[in-house]
Amino acid sequence: MTPSILVINPNCTEAMTRGIDDACAPLRMPGGPAIETATLKEGPPGIETQQHVDGLIPPLTAFVRKNEAKHAAFVIACYSDPGIFSVREVTKKPVLGIAECGILTAMTLGSKFGVIAILQKSIPRHLRYMGAMGVMDRCAGELPVDLPVLELADEKKTFGRMVSVGRKLREQGADVVVMGCAGMARYRDALQQELGVPVVEPTQAAVSMAIGRVRVNWERI
Repeated sequence: MTPSILVINPNCTEAMTRGIDDACAPLRMPGGPAIETATLKEGPPGIETQQHVDGLIPPLTAFVRKNEAKHAAFVIACYSDPGIFSVREVTKKPVLGIAECGILTAMTLGSKFGVIAILQKSIPRHLRYMGAMGVMDRCAGELPVDLPVLELADEKKTFGRMVSVGRKLREQGADVVVMGCAGMARYRDALQQELGVPVVEPTQAAVSMAIGRVRVNWERI
């Protein structure tokens, strides 16, 4: 039986799940783990506050427990990595968060990374997490496009703001840019061309790591 990786969208917006699924498409390959996506129906339409993040712990842990036997690894596809430590407590299967994996991937691609956030109020939450990871000395900065999650589908407005923010991050010393929301996935290729530096789509980064974990059977002991 082919092992599978389950990529969980912790908000209830199906359009975002479809975008996440599209971002995973290049990583699907013959002989590789199957990559499936799912929407957490109990989640909010967009995850934009610490209260949203904290409130996701019970439904996420319950969802992973329910699906543990079906999958070899789990990816939490929200840039706040909601519930990641609690979910890791309820399964020995690999559990990867897109923020952690996106940042770690960025550090292999350049000296300093910058993050494009969705909202200004998201940044303190992300900075706390990066501080806990011990990577602040590699961070050139984080700046917002100031668009809520549900407005990221407006391609002209979103892409224009991402380019502007990406250029400011480059001016601050970033030689790699991380997209700080799973809802930005569709813009990666075009943004990388505009900025002239590597752009990390964090769901792709996390799923890439999950494939490696599954292929070498690295479950937590």
